[in-house]
Amino acid sequence: MSGVRRIKLGTQGLEVSAIGLGCMGMSGGYGPAKPEEEMIKLIHHAINSGVTHLDTNEILIGKALKGVKREEVEVATKFGIKFWVGHDVDYIDLYYVHRIDTKVPIEITIKKLVEEGKIKHIGLSEAGPATIRRAHAVHPITAVQLEWSLWTRDAEEEVIPTCRELGIGIVPFGPLGSGFFASGPKVMENLANNDYRKLALAWLLHQGDDVGPIPGTTKIENLNQNLEALAVKLTAQDMAEVEFMASFKGARMPEQILVHTYKNSDTPPLSSRKSDYASRTMGELKKLVEEGKVKYVGLSEAGASTIRRTHVVHPITVVQNEWSLQSRDLEDELLAIIV
Repeated sequence: MSGVRRIKLGTQGLEVSAIGLGCMGMSGGYGPAKPEEEMIKLIHHAINSGVTHLDTNEILIGKALKGVKREEVEVATKFGIKFWVGHDVDYIDLYYVHRIDTKVPIEITIKKLVEEGKIKHIGLSEAGPATIRRAHAVHPITAVQLEWSLWTRDAEEEVIPTCRELGIGIVPFGPLGSGFFASGPKVMENLANNDYRKLALAWLLHQGDDVGPIPGTTKIENLNQNLEALAVKLTAQDMAEVEFMASFKGARMPEQILVHTYKNSDTPPLSSRKSDYASRTMGELKKLVEEGKVKYVGLSEAGASTIRRTHVVHPITVVQNEWSLQSRDLEDELLAIIV
């Protein structure tokens, strides 16, 4: 492999190439699917060039990884729009929650991810600060994927500072701002027309060593140009000029997509879900009793408030809990309720 520098993504031990490869558009998503054989050649070229962070499209990636040492590549994918179902990828290095389900407490979603197995690191995609904090409290979040480019900088206000405070890596998608092709002031004068993409990527790479953008492409030529951004050096004045030149106003996505971005990613508190779950479960058990399929209903390892609430729905016959000379904490509250 060639010498693309490596970065540590977050603080959970994941190391990736400084520039990754977004693979979603190779099989559709942003237009017609490209010939599979050509896309596999592109992925192989990326890996041989030192680009080991491959993002989304695990079916195609799995086919491309045949004959490649799996431990030399970092595969990231998402669930939310769809679940990873294995295919030819034996495990996932970084698994993102894609487009937060605002009906389900984030704590439950993260717990499910941890229980899935075959996943090394967990990430979030388009998550707001509050959701990131709640998820990180349940299980360490390795990376947050978000749209960040010269033209899309709103995440700099709260999301990115939250990630850095918690030691979470940042994976920008759409780092070229849907195409950064415009002329500009001094810093642009010595750049050829096809170097604009390098400038946009270089600006993002200068944001810190915790940032690993994943520009997508379906052409080897474009991939090579993206990698040239690693050699571009920008001064503070260059950065300021680029930012001034690329100032942009307006929505970054169509309204129907914006409703699913991080600004609308807050989920209900975990306590609300527990209440709904307990009531629904007891209602189902009560129905089984009425149908004669169950004689008595009990609870196992239930707390005082849960016992009271479920007993209102249907009489509880017995509660099963650990109780011995070495485990006597239930004596504080539970015995007073049960006896």
